[in-house]
Amino acid sequence: MAHTVGAAAKAVGVSAKAIRIWEAKGLLPPTGRTEAGYRVFSDDDIEILRFICRSKTLGLTLPEIKSILDLHRQGTAPCEQVTAVLDAHIRDIDRTMAELGELRTTLAAALRGARQDQHQGRAATVCRIIESSVDA
Repeated sequence: MAHTVGAAAKAVGVSAKAIRIWEAKGLLPPTGRTEAGYRVFSDDDIEILRFICRSKTLGLTLPEIKSILDLHRQGTAPCEQVTAVLDAHIRDIDRTMAELGELRTTLAAALRGARQDQHQGRAATVCRIIESSVDA
């Protein structure tokens, strides 16, 4: 069955603009167009669009998704690459969570210091919260 970009977008729950971007970035294989120049999406294209959506839900970037699709189109099972990409994303998330934990600790210390300064009547040049955080 042939689908217009609007119908394809509706079928997978994204905007037509997103599909056009994915097409421009090479995530979709070249396909036929109508005489008016409109792209015609096949059922296989719809499945690729669904794959792209699921991949984005997992946090994969468009270049990562393209690389996976390229491997698939070359006849190579991309699951090993997907595992490596997901492992890298998990490491990034773990690192970000650790950094956020450190930031939270720093922010809490800054607030405690500012509250102490406020209770002790210490003057601030601009803002006691930020000025006390240097010592935190």
